[in-house]
Amino acid sequence: MPPREQLARHARACLADAVRLARWAAATGRSPLQDEETREGAAEALRMTVPQLRGHWDRAKLAGLIELHGETARAGWRLRAWDRDDGAVLRGWVALFDAWSLAHPAPLPHEQSLVAEVVEAAPQFLSVMHLSGGPVTFAMLHDLLAQRIDELRAERDTGRHAAGRAAAGVSLPGLLDWALDGLSAVGALTRCPDEEAAEQTGVRHGSAVLTPLGNWAVWTKLEQICVAAQSPAGNIEQSAEEMLRGCARLTPGPARDEYRAWLAARPTGPAVTELLEAARGDDALIRGLAFEALRVVGAPAEEAVQEAAEEPTLRPYALLWLAEQAGTDPEDLAGGAPGVLTREEATWLWVDTAAAVTDHGEAQLLVDHLGTAVQGSVPKLLEEVTATGHPRTVQVLVALAAAHPDPALAKAVRRAAFHVHTGGE
Repeated sequence: MPPREQLARHARACLADAVRLARWAAATGRSPLQDEETREGAAEALRMTVPQLRGHWDRAKLAGLIELHGETARAGWRLRAWDRDDGAVLRGWVALFDAWSLAHPAPLPHEQSLVAEVVEAAPQFLSVMHLSGGPVTFAMLHDLLAQRIDELRAERDTGRHAAGRAAAGVSLPGLLDWALDGLSAVGALTRCPDEEAAEQTGVRHGSAVLTPLGNWAVWTKLEQICVAAQSPAGNIEQSAEEMLRGCARLTPGPARDEYRAWLAARPTGPAVTELLEAARGDDALIRGLAFEALRVVGAPAEEAVQEAAEEPTLRPYALLWLAEQAGTDPEDLAGGAPGVLTREEATWLWVDTAAAVTDHGEAQLLVDHLGTAVQGSVPKLLEEVTATGHPRTVQVLVALAAAHPDPALAKAVRRAAFHVHTGGE
């Protein structure tokens, strides 16, 4: 496998024009396709044709290089990190690779259900290409694709197996041709067409071979499958909440292994949605663990976490997650994360974390948690805690009063709990 730096160079070359266009859009604050005048101006400035402009704009969006906020275009975090972070570059390319069928739409007319089956079956022949270590003929790829589609239909037990197979026999060579072109367009493989056969059939038979980037991407995904098969705590089949609950007693390393295994066993988008739904529940411990699992997901969860930052219950966790993704040192995010969280958000997070300790930890941990508050003194902490509106404030304060060895401090905490409980009466 080529070194990471070499793979990143390939990825940068593959997306060079998309990056140029994304930087133009970020600098002007608008989509290059906004109107005819903008299209022509962008095409002239970047020396692209309008069709090239459309194609590279699609690639920039699919690779996460640009973000659209209404009609305003902003640089995505990958674009901001493009020149200094090989990891950001490779994740951007993988996002494009995963979306190859969107970057290179299927030609019409084709039965859309068959197109979807080809996209679903593509990882099968990509795996064979990776394992073969060299060019694979069109005929072999066609047979693999047809076999996989038959398997998918049999698994679904639709009752249309035979009819579907007949339809595939007519359309499949053309759709395989399209799939290979699409994967070639994003830099995952190289085609070696048989020009004579192409003249006779309209389909470029020949063979295809994975590029270094394609080999690396397929190897990475196969490794994820292997990780999923080796879940140490056996939570792969559980819901997100049950998986997180099963990880609650694990130390950070084994817990991350479990998160990786659970995530590798399901599509990223639905997994992120399920983790955020678990975070919205009443259990503060599950909320914190959900964002730990989202740290394992990394960049593909960014858009969903940005949306979650609009929800008061999730906002502090989401803002810290986003700051870490943007490159802030996790150690700098401790102590209330000045510059990331407001004082009120940091206090709300302190109460939420204390609620998790109250429900699942030991009394001494709750006492120790006092030292993490941003206020610097217990009286100031109590003053601000009582104003947070957190639904667990009373329970946290009562538990803290019961656990603290200092009678005077415990009395002050109990008084604050009573104040919150009675609404200040």
